[in-house]
Amino acid sequence: MSETKTENIPKATRKEWIGLAVIALPCLLYAMDLTVLYLAAPQLSADLNPTPSQQLWIMDIYGFLVAGFLVIMGNLGDRIGRRKLLLYGAAAFGVASVLAAFSPSSEILILTRAILGITAATLAPSTLSLIRNMFLDPKERTFAIGIWGMSFSLGGAIGPLVGGVLLEYFWWGSVFLMSVPIMILLLIVGPKLLPEFKDPNSGKMDIPSAILSLVSVLSIIYGLKQIAENGWGMIPILTILIGLTVGVVFIRRQTTLTDPMIDLQLFKLPVFTAAVIGNTMTIFVGLGAFLFISQYLQLVLGLSPLEAGLWTLPGALGNIIGSLTIHMIVRIMRPLYVMLGGLVLLAIGMYLYSLINTENGIWMIIAGSLIMSFGICTVVILGTDIIVSSAPPERAGAAASISETAAEFGGVLGIAVLGSIGVAIFKSRINSIDLPGLTPEQFESSHNTLASAVAVAKELPEPSRQILLNTAQGAFTDSLHFISLLGVGISIALAFAIFSILRNKKEPESIAEPVELDKAPR
Repeated sequence: MSETKTENIPKATRKEWIGLAVIALPCLLYAMDLTVLYLAAPQLSADLNPTPSQQLWIMDIYGFLVAGFLVIMGNLGDRIGRRKLLLYGAAAFGVASVLAAFSPSSEILILTRAILGITAATLAPSTLSLIRNMFLDPKERTFAIGIWGMSFSLGGAIGPLVGGVLLEYFWWGSVFLMSVPIMILLLIVGPKLLPEFKDPNSGKMDIPSAILSLVSVLSIIYGLKQIAENGWGMIPILTILIGLTVGVVFIRRQTTLTDPMIDLQLFKLPVFTAAVIGNTMTIFVGLGAFLFISQYLQLVLGLSPLEAGLWTLPGALGNIIGSLTIHMIVRIMRPLYVMLGGLVLLAIGMYLYSLINTENGIWMIIAGSLIMSFGICTVVILGTDIIVSSAPPERAGAAASISETAAEFGGVLGIAVLGSIGVAIFKSRINSIDLPGLTPEQFESSHNTLASAVAVAKELPEPSRQILLNTAQGAFTDSLHFISLLGVGISIALAFAIFSILRNKKEPESIAEPVELDKAPR
């Protein structure tokens, strides 16, 4: 982009920057609600006495429905107005939070968590698409998206910490009430600070497309979650195949509509396609690795959930540093090389994880988390900027929903696939153990996961207890090392794939410069 062209673009005023701070608050809460309930699970279980199936749904249904409704809500915001959808969603989120806090039964809590998930799906696409229209200067928009992304990282990091403090003094429902004052603040100042944007030429929402989208996403994510929790089986595989089939029908329908929910023309842009792939696979590696690190801290090193949360803060620090500096880095370096550098950092962080043992575990986790989180942040922020800015302004909500849905799929896929591989390695390693005195049930349980092995070990006398613990922890560490090295390979392969897609494509000097679809390479 030429200097003259940049000078003609209006800069953001104080109103936009204060509005960005307002936008960041619901995003922070969105991420906190994904993690905060895990600490409350023991108190919640003692009070409501949910069945194992109910407890699983209490934990999972929030993220499950967030993912399912992202595409729908992104399109709805383009049609009725992004600020309107954000404020409606915030009001409903606040009401649902109060209902969840005082739920008298497991069934009611599952229902309110479902409502929280649906309303939370309004937050990310609405806020991201508002940023697209509030910050017209590409460099300012890159920085604003960095702040937006940082709010999610902070929410995920401080969620367990804030939850731990609340649970120290109050009942389990208090973790839901912390969102209420922030949502009230958003409802008061949002109409004054946030502009309204919508597509003036949009038609009505295509209901069959909305249903197809919902069924496809929910089916695929449900199948992946089942694989992550229970391993491969006929039902989860069949569910995923149904979701993929419905997804194909959804995509074909979009080609026949004058006002589609997803503009497939965007995928003809190499920069857009590379950004979607980069975001999905980067989060695939990152969240898959976090699944193992969180278990290692608690079940191998013996830390409490709160202590484990504290030792993951360096990862949040890496995200903060990346979010605040990425807009400066892209001024002096081609965005393609910045993304490739982020993937190299991700590979280095994963390699450090492969060196973890009981002597250096904490320090390798700190170093690895700091380096890889900076790399992940770099790729995801640049990728998000590309995805949102490639779309016409009136379709920014739909583009934002693509970005968020890709991230959700990457995370769930990483946990399911890498988690399944890790469990398979764990089982193959621990099968070498031969402990007399175990009942058939204890033997089977101890060979399933590290958590179940630790639970069985608590029931055994010495020295059987220590032998089982050492064997199970060693088997898990072996699986962590393998997954880490696999993450190194995926990161490097992804870097080569993105380079091969974009090496002969000259992206704009600012990655945030909009690309006209009629000029997209065919």
